[in-house]
Amino acid sequence: QVQLVESGGGLVQPGGSLRLSCAVSGFAFSTAIMSWYRRAPGKEREPVASITVPSGLTSYPDSVKGRFTISRDNIKNTLTLQMNSLKPEDTAVYYCNARRAGDFNYWGRGTQVTVSS
Repeated sequence: QVQLVESGGGLVQPGGSLRLSCAVSGFAFSTAIMSWYRRAPGKEREPVASITVPSGLTSYPDSVKGRFTISRDNIKNTLTLQMNSLKPEDTAVYYCNARRAGDFNYWGRGTQVTVSS
């Protein structure tokens, strides 16, 4: 059974930090491109970070570059997103995604991040 379970969301003040985690099971994590997406109220879901295999290359949109860091542990089957210098516009539901071209595309249920004073 495929599972992607996000955790670590919450309420944080502007300028603060949060660390999101995604625990996965039921598929070959080490072969999947892993990503974080987010959906803000009234907006489309957008990518915020991805990390490839086997090179571990990362990519970020300009909106989060330099503030967010994605990482993966292929032993513990865990994906993380370190978010620093958070802004109110980072408020969204954050989703974990796993994909392998032509094979699978899995989503977690999301975790809420709210940046507000």
